[in-house]
Amino acid sequence: MSDLVAAEDVLLFVNAAVTATGQREFRTSAEEQRLSLAFVHEYVRVNYRPLYAAALALDINDHNAALIAEQLLRTPHEAGPGEGRLIAARLAKLPPQRVYRLFRRLRAAGVNNRRTRALMRDWLAARPDLAHDAVKYRPGLKAALRHTHLPLPGGPGTGAATGAEATAETAAETGDFLFAPGRRTRYAHPTLEAYRKAHYEHGEGSALYELPFTVAEGFAARHGVDREEFLRRIAPRMTRLERLRARPGGAGLSGMPLTRLALYVLSLPFGERRERRAELTGALRAAARRVAGPHAGSWGRVAAVLDDSWSSSGSAVKRRRPLAVALGCHFLLEALAAPGAYTAHWTSGARDPLLVRPFGATPLGARILDALEHTPERLLIVSDGWDNAPPGLAGEVLRVWRTRLDPERRTGVVHVNPVYDADVFDVRRLAPGVPTAGIRDAEDLPALVEIARFAEGREGLAALRAYLDRRVELFLSASGEEAGT
Repeated sequence: MSDLVAAEDVLLFVNAAVTATGQREFRTSAEEQRLSLAFVHEYVRVNYRPLYAAALALDINDHNAALIAEQLLRTPHEAGPGEGRLIAARLAKLPPQRVYRLFRRLRAAGVNNRRTRALMRDWLAARPDLAHDAVKYRPGLKAALRHTHLPLPGGPGTGAATGAEATAETAAETGDFLFAPGRRTRYAHPTLEAYRKAHYEHGEGSALYELPFTVAEGFAARHGVDREEFLRRIAPRMTRLERLRARPGGAGLSGMPLTRLALYVLSLPFGERRERRAELTGALRAAARRVAGPHAGSWGRVAAVLDDSWSSSGSAVKRRRPLAVALGCHFLLEALAAPGAYTAHWTSGARDPLLVRPFGATPLGARILDALEHTPERLLIVSDGWDNAPPGLAGEVLRVWRTRLDPERRTGVVHVNPVYDADVFDVRRLAPGVPTAGIRDAEDLPALVEIARFAEGREGLAALRAYLDRRVELFLSASGEEAGT
């Protein structure tokens, strides 16, 4: 029993780490989310530290990955073997702005132990161009160097240069740019020099178009540069994600991640969705096939219950996110099912997935009955778990189905929930006998269905530890191969 309780505690944390971002949700405020998440992190770190660290190897979101790294570094006296490698491997996968924010939080907390300094030193040394970082992430880089008293990689006393840009001269220039900006009237490094010139140039051939997009955007606004002209000329300097944010859909739909593509589709007016039906549907199916990969068509008969009730509208900071996850899962399940063996049941009764919108109550029980009518091999429920038309019907349907109609478990049932419930420190569940997993992106669905089996209560802590050990091994192996390239 104690093993099962421990496994449930760890799975509860995994659900939180996948879904919660400390932001406002449909039913809970940002402050409630942050307080709830902070408690879950501390509880699992104190009681199951090795498994807490192992969560870094799972498909948790970046917000929680940074929180785990911070909590582990703040408590070095409790550290276990292999933690440093896990933290370093996860930091290498995080967006640099998140890592720099983490460094600033560690500085504010006065965390400056040897392991922290080593991790910061190695991460900075692996950056391809610290002069670029000095321009784009100036406060973060400055805080990291001040806190650890580290010399810039490539500078005097740091050994060989770490890359083409990391020469002693570049290190010296970057140091002056950060800590003595008035010392130099000109820089040899093109990005540093472009930043200097951009303060007074804004015409044809302006240096601001040689800067990172986020930095150039500020200069363009200051100089009153026309937005359309600015976006046209800065386009070669923009990352794909920046192009998507600045002009959703303008960067092309091919190659766009499935959930982000679903968010884009849901942002369009109904008329445009109808006009572009073939293009949008084709892009969603192509994205789903990329995610399904070799597993396409291998899941047999699949039925899905998809929540498009009013609560799927999300919040002001996570607009339509739950509905986008459901839409992405719809196309992914269509790809994973055997050809012609997939049925979708939206809570609103919608028949056209391209035109779904957040609307009405959540009659999950009725839709689950519809989905089970033809005894699928797999039933996937994508919902925030607020069954309210009538309340509790979904749980009762699933209980009767599992205990009386299908005790042999011919139909596998999994509930994936895209919304963290701060009040219960977990995602909301539909029925005790149905495994529930938190989900952030539709792309994570296959992995979450795999880990959800531990939530059925038939496998204890030992099996969960073995699974996490395998994930850690694969994660570190993949990180080592990437570092080698």
